[in-house]
Order: sequence, then structure tokens, then C-alpha cells
Amino acid sequence: MDVVDTWTGRTACALQEALRMTNEAFAKKLGVATRTVAGWHKEPDIVPRTEMQAALDTEYERAGETVQRRFSLLSRPPEERTQAQALRVAIAVVTRADEVLLVCRRGDAALSWQFPAGMVKPGGSIESVAIQETHAETGVHCAVREQLGSRVHPQTGVLASYVLCAYLAGEAENRDSVENVDVAWVPRAALTRFIPADRIYPPVLKALEAA
Repeated sequence: MDVVDTWTGRTACALQEALRMTNEAFAKKLGVATRTVAGWHKEPDIVPRTEMQAALDTEYERAGETVQRRFSLLSRPPEERTQAQALRVAIAVVTRADEVLLVCRRGDAALSWQFPAGMVKPGGSIESVAIQETHAETGVHCAVREQLGSRVHPQTGVLASYVLCAYLAGEAENRDSVENVDVAWVPRAALTRFIPADRIYPPVLKALEAA
């Protein structure tokens, strides 16, 4: 979690955006008038009074990890935000009957199960990258069924685009031993045993329940 030394109108509005709140809802949460929040939008360099600094500290500390990571991105200078969001990753949610395909990646501190994914170069196709990276990583051929949406990934800060894919052919195997430790078909009902539910993009969970 980033530490905010002094809140300004700009960082207060970044917290509001990270919480996805209207001016009215954010003002109510902080116990101030709506015009106060509107004033922060008009004067981003203003420094709120001491008691408001404490109130903003409290709401930031109470926020979940996803909100805090979103705030970290939104509070960066505009040029840094643009650079971070320019990085786009295509994530393939591949299903076969009642199973979903996962890869187990090597991390800095621990292993983590994830959906197959790959970086999308400028001008590249999300669907093509999802299909190509799935085959490159796992040997599985798939076809895109639908796009599930995009978000700024709470762990990496890059723009992640999700596509639901149907299995076509191929045996699942680890074809990228540098990045991955294992590949597996996992029962959809057991997915959250591998990836915590709060880390899964909600439209992915909804699509898997409906598929």
C-alpha cells in the first residue's frame, strides 16, 4: 500500500475514482458537503484541512487491496498512467465441458495459478494473441467465443483484456518451462481453490457459471 504524506485535491479525487464513487457518495462517506468534493476537482492542488487529511487516511486504509492498487495507478502523473495502461495483456479463459485451463507460473516469491495470457503489441489483436499464447504455453487449440471485458489489473497495473474460449483440440502440456511449472484442466467448481475469488475478474466468474 502506498503511503500518502499529504492529501491534495488531486489525490483525493484519485481515491474517489478508485472507489468508483460519485461526488455525492464520496462526500457522504467522508462526512463533508458535496461542494467540497467538487472543489477538489476544480482545484487539484488544494490541500484539505488537517481533520480531512485524517478522514482520507482512514478511508484509504479501509479500502481493499484492489482499490489501493487502482489508486496507486490513478494517482500517478498522467504520463506514467498512459504508459502503464498502454501495456495490454490478452487473457484466455478456455473451457472444455465443465473444466477450465490454467497454467502455474513461477513468481518472485511463490507459484501462482493463472489463465494463459500474452502481451498484445500495438496494433495487435486480443483474440489472436489469446489463441496463439494458449497454444504456445499449453499445446491446446482454442477458438474465441466472446470478449468478457477489460480492466486495469489490480496486481500488475497493466490493461488486461479477457476472452472466453472454447477448446478445440490438443493435449494440455507445459510448453513454456521457463515461465510455467505446470498446466492443468481444473473443474470450474474448484477454480477458486487455485485462484482466490477476489482476484478473478467478476465477468469471468459470471461467464463460467453460465457456460
